[in-house]
Amino acid sequence: MLPYFVGTFIFIGLPTIYAAVRYREFRKFLAGAFFASSGMQSYFYLAKLPVPLVWTSAVQSPEFSGVRGAVHFVIFLVFLYFGWFFHPRSRSSTSI
Repeated sequence: MLPYFVGTFIFIGLPTIYAAVRYREFRKFLAGAFFASSGMQSYFYLAKLPVPLVWTSAVQSPEFSGVRGAVHFVIFLVFLYFGWFFHPRSRSSTSI
């Protein structure tokens, strides 16, 4: 299973991180996506719903959904700040 995680991170994770660092609009999009994901995961936890994982016989427990909901909410706050409220200082072209 570890090779699948590493491969997924290389082919999907690294380009996503690059785009999030470079483009402010992408950070805004990710803020919304993580907000929706944290809400869904929290709902699964509060409703005590186990979530089956696609193409496997494994099931995600409601407790794990609660942890994922909390983590996604923290990531949402980070992207919310850097996507909507943070404005980098402009570099001055004059040097003394």
